[in-house]
Amino acid sequence: MVAAVLARNRIVAPDGWNRWLVPPAALAVHLAIGQVYAWSVFKPPLEGSLGLSGTLSALPFQLGIVMLGLSAAVGGTWVERNGPRWAMAVSAVCFSAGFLISALGVATGQYWLVVLGYGVVGGIGLGIGYISPVSTLMKWFPDRPGMATGIAIMGFGGGALIASPWSARMLSAFGTDTTGIAQTFLVHGVVYAVFMTLGVLLIRVPADDWTPPGRPAATSGRMVTTADVSAKSALRTPQFWLLWIVLCCNVTAGIGILEKAAPMIVDFFAGTSTPVATASAAGFVALLSLTNMAGRFIWSSTSDIVGRKNIYRLYLGGGIVLYLGIVLFGASGIPVFVLCAMLILSFYGGGFSTMPAYLKDLFGTYQVGAIHGRLLTAWSAAGVLGPLIINAVADSQEAAGATGAALYSTSLYIMIGLLCVGFAANELVRPVDPKHHEPEGDR
Repeated sequence: MVAAVLARNRIVAPDGWNRWLVPPAALAVHLAIGQVYAWSVFKPPLEGSLGLSGTLSALPFQLGIVMLGLSAAVGGTWVERNGPRWAMAVSAVCFSAGFLISALGVATGQYWLVVLGYGVVGGIGLGIGYISPVSTLMKWFPDRPGMATGIAIMGFGGGALIASPWSARMLSAFGTDTTGIAQTFLVHGVVYAVFMTLGVLLIRVPADDWTPPGRPAATSGRMVTTADVSAKSALRTPQFWLLWIVLCCNVTAGIGILEKAAPMIVDFFAGTSTPVATASAAGFVALLSLTNMAGRFIWSSTSDIVGRKNIYRLYLGGGIVLYLGIVLFGASGIPVFVLCAMLILSFYGGGFSTMPAYLKDLFGTYQVGAIHGRLLTAWSAAGVLGPLIINAVADSQEAAGATGAALYSTSLYIMIGLLCVGFAANELVRPVDPKHHEPEGDR
C-alpha cells in the first residue's frame, strides 16, 4: 500500500499541470532539513549542560554534513530511479527520527546518542532530502536551470531563518538544561515530520514528453553541452574533480562561519564598547540564513545570464576580499563584520544552487541528479574541514590566552587560502572531451 502511494508512476503530472505548484513541495522539505544551519544555537546549551568543548559540540553537525554527502552520493541513482516522493518520504522519516533519538540522548546524558541521531540518522535524511527535488525541478524548468536549482535549494539555505529564533524561544521556555534541550529536540522531530509530509504529498514529476510553455530561454553559451555524460563516466573527467575542489573550498570557507556564527560574533566583540548578547547572536544566525537563502536564488538565477564560470569567479574572488575585510576591519564595528559575513554567506549559498546547473552545462541532463549526488561528497569533506578549522584554532588560541577577534584571525587566513585554491580550479574548467559522451542510442 505504502509502496504504491510512493511509486513514481503515481506522481506523473496530468496534462495542464501548473509547474509552479512543484516548488512549494521542494521548499517544504528543504526548509525543514535546512534547520541544520541553526545548529550553532544548540552549541552553548549543550556545552553548558553536558560539559562539552566547542569542537565536541560541533560533532553532530559535522557528521550530519558528512552523511549528507555520502547518502547523496550513494542514493543519487536510487532517487533518479524511484522518484522524488519515495526520497522525500525516506528523508522525512530519517530527519525526524534523528531529532527523537537526540532527545533521548540528551535526556539520558548519553551524548553519543545525539551524535548518532542528529549526525548519522538525521544526516541520511539531509542527503536524500537535499537531492530529491533538485533533479525534479530541473526537469520542470529546463529553460531556466539556474533559477530552478535556486528555488530548490533556497529553502535549505533559509531553514535556519525559521529554526534559529524558534529554537531559541523553545530553549528559553523549556530551559537550557538537559530536560529543556530534550524537549526542544522532541518538538522539532514531531513538527518537521508533519511539515515534510506536505511536500511528500504535493510533489509531481513531468511526463516524459512534456516541454515547458513558450520558447526556451537563451543560454549563456559558455560551455553548455548538447550531449550527455553518465555518472560513471563523469567520475573519469577532470571537470568533475575540478568542480569537486571548487565546491569543497567554497563550502569550507562558508560553513566554518555558519557553524560557529552565534558564539563567533559574541567573541569578536567581547570586551568592546558594543558587546553582543546571546539573544542578538541568535538573530545574527537568522540574518545569515536570510542572505544564504537569498543568495541561492539571486546568484543562481544570475548565472543563467552571465554563465556558471563567471558567477563562481564572483563567489570565490569576492569571498577572498570579504574575508580580508573581516580580518582587517571586522573588529572595528559590528556593521562591517555583519555585512561581510552576510555577503560571504550569500556566495556560499549561491555556490550550492549554481552547481547543479554547472553540472548540467558540462555533463547534460542524462544522469545529472546522480552526478550531483556524487559531487556532494565535497560537502562532506567541507563539513568536517570548516568547523574543525574554526573550532580547533579558536580552542588553541583560547588556551594560549587569546581573546576576542584574535581567536579567529588564523583560521580566517586559512579560509582565504582555500578560496584561492578554489578560484584556480574554476579557471581550469573546460568543456568535457567528446570521448566521455554517451552514444545517442544508449541514453
